[in-house]
Amino acid sequence: MRELSWRHHTLIQALLARGPLREDHFHLLFTRITEKSPDNDRQLFNNYLLTMNKALSFAQFELRGCRNQYDGRVYYGLVNNVSDEQSKLGTKYSVPQIAFYKAIVEAIAQDPSAQGGISNIAALHLQLENQLGDAGSQSHVIPPAFKNFSISLKEKTIAELAQDQWLNCTPDGFVNLGVRSFLDLRSWFRTNDIPSCEVCNEAGVKAELCSNEGCTVRVHRYCLKKMLSNKKSKRACPSCGTQWRSTAPNVEFKEEEDEPDARIQGQSSSHKRKKTRLNRDIDSGPNGDSVAAAQASQPPPDTRRITRSSAHQR
Repeated sequence: MRELSWRHHTLIQALLARGPLREDHFHLLFTRITEKSPDNDRQLFNNYLLTMNKALSFAQFELRGCRNQYDGRVYYGLVNNVSDEQSKLGTKYSVPQIAFYKAIVEAIAQDPSAQGGISNIAALHLQLENQLGDAGSQSHVIPPAFKNFSISLKEKTIAELAQDQWLNCTPDGFVNLGVRSFLDLRSWFRTNDIPSCEVCNEAGVKAELCSNEGCTVRVHRYCLKKMLSNKKSKRACPSCGTQWRSTAPNVEFKEEEDEPDARIQGQSSSHKRKKTRLNRDIDSGPNGDSVAAAQASQPPPDTRRITRSSAHQR
């Protein structure tokens, strides 16, 4: 196996220190370390990732990219590929905190309305006893740590999980999944049969649903824009053919959105300013405060479905 260079080590250390990085931040970091741009030399960029992952596989780690379903942006981060009981010993979270996080993830991912979040009040009232499994239900013995996990401890846990980007708390009082959850839980979404997006086939945690009550199709909002922006598209559900009625703002079918050249001309004047701002983020220090602030997920608009009765219970 090829030995990692100092450039590989620097990229890995940056992700360990800063946490998940947005794609443009990670690309800028890569450019400053290697003096090569991923946009101009994609093969070199992919080779770097492949080399690092071959080395990280010995420690059962992986450098992975994912898309945040709330803002549609791509993020890069390091994940642990092991999900056994021994791997839990390496976390700072207690057993009740892990059970509470799992309960929140299940409540969000298994929501049939695909709202992508639950209210803070609903999260605080989740019962940890449901996470004990068959063993707990048969013995009827609830661990004292679960019994004593109070509302205040739940509030503290949500704040810690949000700080570490496992969750994201919105200003309007909702709890969403954080970017770390999308990085780490990809296989969990698949094994637990979370319905996938019709376009990209990834788990549709935050998605638009077909208005036909008998249809199960769901599409991410960023995938929806691509699907419906095609002039040849009938702007209908690809499964049942029902006219698609999007509840997402700014999903309009305007002619100017189909002209990428016009957008490029409008963006060229702000390119240098954007690059300067990203450089300041990268130079923010080992804690990556500025980068973390830039990564904060945008709160989803409070759009409620009125065609499905389950969407009223949020």
